[in-house]
Amino acid sequence: MNFPILSTLIFLPIISSLFIFLSKDQKNNYSSIYISLFGSVATLLLSLFLWYSMDLTSSDFQFVEEKSWINNFIKFKLGIDGISILFIVLTTFITPICIISCINSVKDRIKEFLIAILVLETFILGVFCSLDLVIFYLFFEAGLIPMFLIIGVWGGSKRVYSAFKFFLFTLLGSVLMLVAIIVIYWITGTTDITSIYEIKIPKDYQNLLWLAFFSSFAVKTPMWPVHTWLPDAHVEAPTAGSVILAAILLKMAGYGFLRFSIPMFPFASEFFTPLVYTLSIIAIIYTSLVALMQDDMKKLIAYSSVAHMGYVTLGIFTLTKQGLEGSIYQMISHGLISAALFLCVGVVYDRLHSRLISKYGGLVTYLPKYSFLFIVFALAALGLPGTTGFLGEFLILTGAFQKNYFFAIMATIGVVLGAAYMLWLTKRVIFGQVINEDIKSIKDTNRLEIFMLTSLAFFVIFFGFYPMPLIETLSVSVDNLINNYEQSIMSIDIANK
Repeated sequence: MNFPILSTLIFLPIISSLFIFLSKDQKNNYSSIYISLFGSVATLLLSLFLWYSMDLTSSDFQFVEEKSWINNFIKFKLGIDGISILFIVLTTFITPICIISCINSVKDRIKEFLIAILVLETFILGVFCSLDLVIFYLFFEAGLIPMFLIIGVWGGSKRVYSAFKFFLFTLLGSVLMLVAIIVIYWITGTTDITSIYEIKIPKDYQNLLWLAFFSSFAVKTPMWPVHTWLPDAHVEAPTAGSVILAAILLKMAGYGFLRFSIPMFPFASEFFTPLVYTLSIIAIIYTSLVALMQDDMKKLIAYSSVAHMGYVTLGIFTLTKQGLEGSIYQMISHGLISAALFLCVGVVYDRLHSRLISKYGGLVTYLPKYSFLFIVFALAALGLPGTTGFLGEFLILTGAFQKNYFFAIMATIGVVLGAAYMLWLTKRVIFGQVINEDIKSIKDTNRLEIFMLTSLAFFVIFFGFYPMPLIETLSVSVDNLINNYEQSIMSIDIANK
């Protein structure tokens, strides 16, 4: 295929944002909303076409585009495989929902807000399509700018502090990755990812380079102890900002581990696996306990995100088929469930202007539709069988038990704690006595809110019962990742003998 379909996919949102910028909305901003919805839905349809057109029996990168840039020093190279296409579809699915959510929640400068969302979508899609280290880095870091603005301009009372904390944490972590990319170019003479896979980086350099990439991905995930920016960012961000941050931005780090850390630095990945296991378990248990102590709904869900991403990093570094597939599945699942939970918080916040758990109670009596959907997502978050949350965690724990009984058992304790804080949240918010009299006068979910939440609920349950479309998509790419890793380790062992 000669048509640059991946470039079209990446730049379609930012082209839509240019039309919004040139529009002449005065009061209602309807044309900006329609343009952004049209652009985001068109991007979604294009991503679904890519998914449908892919050869799922091949582990090779497909729809590859390659153009010389900066005197052949850097190539603008794009391509996708079974792993990246799932993250692309997740991104393009969540973005229209974010745009719909801002109709009710964003009151000021909605035109600029929509532009920021669409520009952010372009940068995220660029991350998942990049096959050059420099291009990946540019897209990876560029995403900081619109997210910084979303939190800093449209956030809560402490938005400036949270925005700068988010920016500095993620930027400082990524500086080391930039240094590592320069070193890789010095060693291999290229920044082409597929070429680096074939050349293989010498063992002597791997540990330091792995740590440099890890410093960036650990902050972005976020892993303990560099997770503190996330609760602050979520609390202050508008609803759409929290949705895109939890559902997509956190997944860029997990994708980075899969695309760079393991295939490029196999020996270092094996060497540092105990470190990753330890940090993952601390994240799962510690942040689950912290979540139990929260009085703010957004903070509780934010800490639960850290715990769930702890399962992801644990599963990735088991380097078993079940662990890797479970981690990718968990990232997709968490993207849907966390997006839904933040939307649920946004629905009641728009009505009562409070996120404090103590301000709620007895919602099931006056908001039955909302309560039903909230319970569905809460049960999915704790891993109820029949939802996507169960299968991801089950596969991860299966992979963990194959590698290390101790860490697997500790991770299982985290499942129990996850059930504790989600059920406790549900009990206090949905059931119990009505403490706040204002609840009696608020309206149940409107049509737009029902559409957003039921769309997410459908896929959470559908893929919970029928995961095969996702598993079949990523299976061959995961097998290829494991085979290449094992061959690299064996070749190093033979060389040492």
